Amino acid sequence: MSLVAEESFIHLYQSKSSKKVLSHLNSTVEVENWNQNTISKSSANNVTHFGYIFDGEASLNLSFGKFQIKKGMYFSTPGELEIYGNSSGLLISHSEYRGFFHLGGPVEDKGRLMYIDGCTDSLLIPPPVMGDPCLNLLHIPKNTFQSQHTHPSLRAGIIISGSGECITNQGISYLIPGLSFIIPAEALHSFKTYDEELLVLAYHPDSDFGPTHENHPMINRTIL
Repeated sequence: MSLVAEESFIHLYQSKSSKKVLSHLNSTVEVENWNQNTISKSSANNVTHFGYIFDGEASLNLSFGKFQIKKGMYFSTPGELEIYGNSSGLLISHSEYRGFFHLGGPVEDKGRLMYIDGCTDSLLIPPPVMGDPCLNLLHIPKNTFQSQHTHPSLRAGIIISGSGECITNQGISYLIPGLSFIIPAEALHSFKTYDEELLVLAYHPDSDFGPTHENHPMINRTIL
């Protein structure tokens, strides 16, 4: 299923399993949610999966081990996987990219870094090398009206808690916990909250931040 270019905000409702496949440079990004069903991926090693457990508890079965993951936890892993159990969540599969295995959480209720308009964010899964994908947590305080803005690449994620609105040129999309979404590249948008804070998990398929061969902790702290 391909993305319609003129859509500026795409819902993937948590009440049933749904999926969208998008293009990013020379790769594809598959965004899928699950609700009480099993997800299996027999992907090659050049596909990396990023996931978040919205509710319940799941078993994450990988080629090298089995892990129990609970509400509020997140992960990334290359290659094959199976998720099953009494749970719901979001899975994003990025082709032509081999990331690290990473398991973390539960997420905190605010970000650790400053963002626009009084919002904060945290880098949950950083890019191993500058330019690689990353997974982020975004916190929007109550009574916030973000400045309209764009991103150079798509954003995909899930509403963790709270409520609010996403405002685009096409209108208003209402945000509730468990709602999965995609914001296409260059789509003008902003988030607005009223009497509740909003906590959002956001996947970026690329970055302009991270280690390089010339700039990373090992080489920077080596004195010859």
